Amino acid sequence: MSNNLKVTDTIYDITEKYPETINFFVANGFDKLSNPLMRNTLGKTVTLEMALSMRKMNPEAFLDKLHEVIEQSLPDIASGLAPMKKEEGGDIRIEGVLPCPIRLPLMEKFESWLTEQSDKLGYKVDYNLKSANLGLDDVKERVVQANGNADALSDLYLSAGFDLFFDKELMGRYRDAGEFEDISGLDHINSDFENEQINLKDPKGQYAIIGVVPAIFMVNTNVLGDRPMPESWADLMKPEFENSISLPMKDLDMFNAFLLHIYRYYGEEGVEKMGKALLRSMHPAQMVKAHIDKGEGKVPTITVTPYFFASMADGKGPMRPVWPKDGAILSPIFLLARSKNKDKVKPFVDLLYSKEIGEILSSNGKFPSTNPMVENNLTKDQNFMWLGWDFIHNHDIGELIKNMEQKFFQAAEKETL
Repeated sequence: MSNNLKVTDTIYDITEKYPETINFFVANGFDKLSNPLMRNTLGKTVTLEMALSMRKMNPEAFLDKLHEVIEQSLPDIASGLAPMKKEEGGDIRIEGVLPCPIRLPLMEKFESWLTEQSDKLGYKVDYNLKSANLGLDDVKERVVQANGNADALSDLYLSAGFDLFFDKELMGRYRDAGEFEDISGLDHINSDFENEQINLKDPKGQYAIIGVVPAIFMVNTNVLGDRPMPESWADLMKPEFENSISLPMKDLDMFNAFLLHIYRYYGEEGVEKMGKALLRSMHPAQMVKAHIDKGEGKVPTITVTPYFFASMADGKGPMRPVWPKDGAILSPIFLLARSKNKDKVKPFVDLLYSKEIGEILSSNGKFPSTNPMVENNLTKDQNFMWLGWDFIHNHDIGELIKNMEQKFFQAAEKETL
């Protein structure tokens, strides 16, 4: 590691020396650390070990993630990686974001492979692959600036989430024009995602999915009281869980996937019930909608989280991971390739669909892979909730996200009156 972070360091010392960790703390339930006063007062008396102990979180796993957040913010020369952005007027361009917890091993593999293959490829490659926590705003801006000119787009896109790839004002217009093609060459994907219950393979042959970010929830049994243990998303909509749930609004891709799936399976009523259930708003500052301030200081009974972060719990404390009986909500990691330059793009698609990349996704990051050769080690109870391609193709996903956000926040606002 390039830093000497220890569990005995105070929260104040960590956030002062590495301010980039503040958002990570907040995203993992330490909401009060967004307040400078709290960091400068209470933070000086609380060590990382104490803070994690109070929340019954695994210190080794959490420390590893903090190290990674810090590594990602360092200059490329310090992290030991070649620049993850290369703009030299290449023959093709690759663009997108990588899941934060596995960004480093993915970039290392990508760049070592590119170095090995550079002579064989015979053409120049530009790329801009960054951490998912940095968002897609710049990618969206370039798509908007393309203004219908497909040749102004990148040749390969990689990202989780729905809004960029399906919004008719963004990539949806080019999809409808037939600009994209699934060039993976796979007749079948991993049986975890192609079976009687689910099929992530696009029947129109336009989109590819290399893996998924599953969302489950964790229950704080110390706060649950005499309420029955929730076992499904449907249970979270019950009246006894109003004003009790923390949602991953900091992660827009996951939050949008959450809203879409709740609407798909439980309708507008389900979205409104989830709004009423919201205890704590974690949406980014730029997402200025309604100011939701419920029960400041109250501990959430339930926290919706990516499966990866739920796996950090040590099992000794009150936090109990629950894989919902109605399925973990999926945020697919899409791979979108333009048909025009598919001969040049194909080697990169093959790399991203390789068993080695699939195992990095599945084993290291708990982001199950669609590669049929990868063993995701899922149990029979670990099923998934999926929108379905018919639903995706028959709806304006971008407009639907906006409408469901509005209904969600309206319902949440009413609970504060």
